[in-house]
Amino acid sequence: MNAAPGVPRALVLWFPDWPLVAAQLAGELPDRVPAAIMEKGLVAVCSGEARQAGVVRGLRLREAQSRCPDLVALPADAARDAREFEAVLAAVEASLPGVHAFRPGLCALRARGAARYYGREEDAGGAALEAAARLGLEARAGFADSVFAAEQAARSAGELAPLRIVAPGESAAFLSPLPIAALRDPKLASLLLRLGIRTLGDFAALPLADVRSRFGPEGLLAHAWARGEDPRPVVPRVPPTPLERVVDFEPGLDRVDQIAFALRPLAEDFVEGLRREGLACTELRVQITDDAGHRTERCWGHPRHFSVGDVIDRVRWQLQAADVGTPSGNWRTTGEALAAPVVLLRLLPERTDQLGLRGQALFGGVDERLDHGLRRLQSMLGHDSVLHPVEAGGRLLAERCLMLPWGEEPPSGVAAAAQRPWPGAIPAPLPATVFPEPVRVELLDAAADPVLVDARGHTSTPAWFKPALGKDRRAVQGWAGPWPILQRWWDPAQALRADRFQILDDDGDAWLLLGASGSWWAEARYD
Repeated sequence: MNAAPGVPRALVLWFPDWPLVAAQLAGELPDRVPAAIMEKGLVAVCSGEARQAGVVRGLRLREAQSRCPDLVALPADAARDAREFEAVLAAVEASLPGVHAFRPGLCALRARGAARYYGREEDAGGAALEAAARLGLEARAGFADSVFAAEQAARSAGELAPLRIVAPGESAAFLSPLPIAALRDPKLASLLLRLGIRTLGDFAALPLADVRSRFGPEGLLAHAWARGEDPRPVVPRVPPTPLERVVDFEPGLDRVDQIAFALRPLAEDFVEGLRREGLACTELRVQITDDAGHRTERCWGHPRHFSVGDVIDRVRWQLQAADVGTPSGNWRTTGEALAAPVVLLRLLPERTDQLGLRGQALFGGVDERLDHGLRRLQSMLGHDSVLHPVEAGGRLLAERCLMLPWGEEPPSGVAAAAQRPWPGAIPAPLPATVFPEPVRVELLDAAADPVLVDARGHTSTPAWFKPALGKDRRAVQGWAGPWPILQRWWDPAQALRADRFQILDDDGDAWLLLGASGSWWAEARYD
């Protein structure tokens, strides 16, 4: 029996729990730990160890942690998932050309060409699984008359039998007993369940006209999936021009100056390859791997675009500051030996722009000279030697100003957080001197006892103030407060319960104080 007309037979390769796998490949998550990827406050993906502890998709973080106290939670990162999946696509294309990536963790190929090249569908599926196995990844493969049916076949394959083939013409029968949740559309699935439709076969039996009028275009597409007639085409992608560059050091190099010297040809090739494509790199990701298998990576920004010297500087700074081969992470000199030799270094253009949009101004100007001078200082003194302030969000004054190295853009979400109302934050005018870390002080009442604030906000009258431990005390001329701060009560590591005071001492200095349980700190001073 032949497949449905117009529906291409497909081979689908599925990588279970890909966001977690991508986080492990990126070095953000250790192996064999209960872990979950959080998206919009809910568990999107969880590991097998977490599932054994009772964690399932859709749980809120607190509920998941109550079931599994050792749960490691990471935020979803679509860029990381796509970046790590690119290497998988390249490996599959080496064995089976014509890959179509539907999303990170799921790709498809036209079954006819793969089966003709290898002789049988079983051999073609085995070649795809072998390509994934060479990367150390677990995958499932499925053949069927449509992409949706092939994906369901791959999902139903087991660890011992990772390939499942649905015979031509049997896709509708294969899909029929599957639960309606297989459509992966919670809103539609909930509605169908309330109507008594529990399987894909029940849904496929509905008249097409009724589905169109009741569920609209989305329901019509899901109805085609249930019938085994997925209209999505498998379009072989055009492999992108490789812009990243990788160098293997054999034997490994254990000194920063040696690595920086050996890196120059690679950096020149990296910048030249971008130039040939008419691109300029404005955000560079550097991955460094030592011979112990430890990998450190960092994303570097640039106010204009990276030159060869800029690339070498960023790698050198990362080697000097990163924990390559050692957990200490202390700053090193360029001639100091690393704890473990570096064996692999990868340069990836995280963000690019058209080269013509990133050139220097026609007549130069103060901004260009200033930028050149600041970057020169960074080159001589280190990446963190030149900082610029960025407005951020928070109730504490130290949180409202984020200091970033020159040339780096603020993390995503910082600008939006700065615009939030932040109830409990100090209103304008703000203090002129904000201490990077609160300074321990003493605030005493008339009996020279620490001023205390009870749960209802009642407090003794401040009478004496010591701006630093061991210093002479000053009389409090005026005061206002307390103003309570209660934030992140759900997170023991970041919870804060404190009270604020504004005081004026007899020297004429005004202070902003932060207190908790009779201990006081100076957060800022009004100069």
